[in-house]
Amino acid sequence: MLPNRIEKGFDAYSEWRQKMFTSIEAFREWLKEQKLSDVQTDERLDHVLATINDDKLHVAFVAEFSRGKSELINATFFGQLGKRVLPSSAGRTTMCPTELLYNKDEVPSIKLLPIETRENTTTISEYKGFAEEWETKTFDPENPDDVRDVLALVTDTIDVRVDQAKSMGLPVAEDTDDPEGIRPDENGRVEVPKWRHAIINFPHPLLEQGLVILDTPGLNALGAEPELTLNMLGMAHAVIFILAADAGVTKSDMSVWRDHIMVKERSSDKGKLVVLNKVDVLWDELRDRSEVQAEIDRQVQETAETLEVDLDNIFPLSAQKALLGKIKDDSDLVDQSGISKLEDALTNLLIPAKIDIVRENVRGEMTDVTTAVNAMVGQRLKDVNDHMAELDQLNTKNLQVIEDMMEKVRSDKEHLEKNLQRFQATRSIFSQQTSKLYSHLSLANLERVIAETKRDMELSLTTSGLRSRMVTFFDEVSASLDSGTNQAAEIEDLMAGVYKKFQEEHGLANIKPRSFSTAKYIRELKRLEEKHDHFVRGMSMVMTEQTTLVSKFFETVVVRVRQVFEKANRDADTWLKTIMSPMESQVREHQIQLRRRLESIKRIHKASDTLEDRVAEIQHVRGGIMEQQGALNALVGDVESHLTDDQEKMIEDDARAEAS
Repeated sequence: MLPNRIEKGFDAYSEWRQKMFTSIEAFREWLKEQKLSDVQTDERLDHVLATINDDKLHVAFVAEFSRGKSELINATFFGQLGKRVLPSSAGRTTMCPTELLYNKDEVPSIKLLPIETRENTTTISEYKGFAEEWETKTFDPENPDDVRDVLALVTDTIDVRVDQAKSMGLPVAEDTDDPEGIRPDENGRVEVPKWRHAIINFPHPLLEQGLVILDTPGLNALGAEPELTLNMLGMAHAVIFILAADAGVTKSDMSVWRDHIMVKERSSDKGKLVVLNKVDVLWDELRDRSEVQAEIDRQVQETAETLEVDLDNIFPLSAQKALLGKIKDDSDLVDQSGISKLEDALTNLLIPAKIDIVRENVRGEMTDVTTAVNAMVGQRLKDVNDHMAELDQLNTKNLQVIEDMMEKVRSDKEHLEKNLQRFQATRSIFSQQTSKLYSHLSLANLERVIAETKRDMELSLTTSGLRSRMVTFFDEVSASLDSGTNQAAEIEDLMAGVYKKFQEEHGLANIKPRSFSTAKYIRELKRLEEKHDHFVRGMSMVMTEQTTLVSKFFETVVVRVRQVFEKANRDADTWLKTIMSPMESQVREHQIQLRRRLESIKRIHKASDTLEDRVAEIQHVRGGIMEQQGALNALVGDVESHLTDDQEKMIEDDARAEAS
């Protein structure tokens, strides 16, 4: 069986991810053994390990009907199975948006959301939490006929009245020039998809490693289900746009590209690949191969100019021949199909994207944890060195010197305890500041803004009025996040003062409290605003339909904004729980060492220990801490080595070498 080039790349990534997981797990266990861990550190490292295991990568395939999209998915990801996974035939095939993924906790199945659910404002994302709303069909993944029959359900359609189609927000053509509308038949009925959305749980090596494939069925679905454009396509790490060599770039193709993929002017084409499919229609045994290639090159050039993308982002190929070649284990046919270059491009695009996902979620947490642990070990070493310096002064059995030293350590201990009592008073101020932060990020306040916005939109009679109220909505929620950032800065300043006091008066390590910013959430809101504004400006609907569609779209926006605020609240909660941890750990260590030093001097004072015995004991402790420090640096270095750019390059090189 011919190797899957993308699968080889994912295998290289999995090896890298496993090394990362093993390094962090070893680090966590070592912290526990050395008594350098606490509940919060354990929770943070557990979260990091869960992130490494659960990361997802979304690839969206977008095309109008009859472009060979389903066949391309079959050829790219499922050729090694020796069968078609997604139904593929002439004309309209995949009638509803379909997600392919794998959840090991569920049996292989397809879940189907009835199209009638569009009659209310509940979004697909929300419906994913209501299992009873979906129809579920299981299948045997080892039985090709069973797989084919069950997955063919995505092609089901039903006939409904025009008014019923409109009530579901489906675009019905008002005239013959409407490219986005569904045309009624002579009886005033229209054919619509039976299902609104499908989720296929399929055991496949790539899906098991976190790949999620989104198959979208064309302009009608994208226009009717703005959640696809706003959330699913917007969050995809790669978007594959498919054209047909025998059709070129049609008017509806341009609508899909302009309105749903390149959703704003000067949008980057990073992560967006264009496939010019069905080039086998140009294959002609009566023509010289160079002539055929020249014709393909000409179409690629024209496509690049029309879509305004780089030539390197366009891949001419034949998905049908590629699938046939893989099923028949015909490497020559696979090479001739042209799919290998697309697979290489996807591999080089997806693997770094997956690494970036892990990096983004791991690096910050690990930096905070290792900084705190380094400070704790450093505090241990400093206190032991201070104790050694004290013992060095006791080179005689001068009783007064011993008593003075004992009094000094006792005084230091009492001073630290008094400062801790003052710190408890600071906690009340901290609690007040925390309440203010939560008020700015309040989900209750967000719901109030949502309700007011919905009321104003329902009263608006013009597109400009709707657009203006949407802008106001984004201004209000962004202002709340801005206020949250300012409040977080006040909390940080408060804690920085506490840190500084303990550092200056007790010689603790010079570290600063973590910062918290809502900038990334504001960027996400800005992205949503740009997409929704582009969508509204691109509509060409009569007023009633326009209002309905904008309302549905806004409900989709609101769902995403809620998710942003929920994430901001979770992150703020984690930050507030951990902002004092580094200092508290140092203070705890300092207290322990002061007690030990006081006890040591008392024992010398009572002549129960010789000075030489105590010096030898402390030297042994110091040696242990230095070994501990060296082991810590080695463990941290091992984790960091897996987060470097060199590691990413090595994986890309390995993937390319395996593919070749």
